[in-house]
Order: sequence, then structure tokens, then C-alpha cells
Amino acid sequence: MSPFALVLLLAAVVLVAVAEWPRLSRRLGLEGRGRRGERRTRRDRARRKTKLRVVSSESDDFAASVERDLASLPTIDEQDAKKR
Repeated sequence: MSPFALVLLLAAVVLVAVAEWPRLSRRLGLEGRGRRGERRTRRDRARRKTKLRVVSSESDDFAASVERDLASLPTIDEQDAKKR
């Protein structure tokens, strides 16, 4: 194997490792737990999640709306199709 090919192969491996670093670090357990940014992000996310609430009445309205829309769609009966 020529030195040029070896350098290209090494460069390709390094490029893939850099591109996939977030996934590799999670899989290998190399995430930094002591980083301030990550802790702050987790705290912010937890704070945002406490403000969320579930709205259940819209799903009933949505289901009724879908049923009305389906009922109003034009249909082709097999008997009408045979007559044509």
C-alpha cells in the first residue's frame, strides 16, 4: 500500500469520527456530566416541560370533525359504476 493511500485512508477515518462524534460519545459513555452547558440545558428543558399541559377536549372535536368530513365525501357505488 502506498503512503499516499495510507494517508487518504487515515484522513477518511478521522473525518468520519469527527462527523459522528456526538453519536460515538453517547454510545461509548464519554459525555461530560460536569459540563455547565449541558446541565443548564437539562434544567431549561425541565423548566419548559413543567409549563406544558394536556388538552383532551380537542381530540374529541377533531374526531367528530373527521367523521363529518368522511361522511360528506362523495362515494361511488358499485352499481353506479357498472351502469356507466
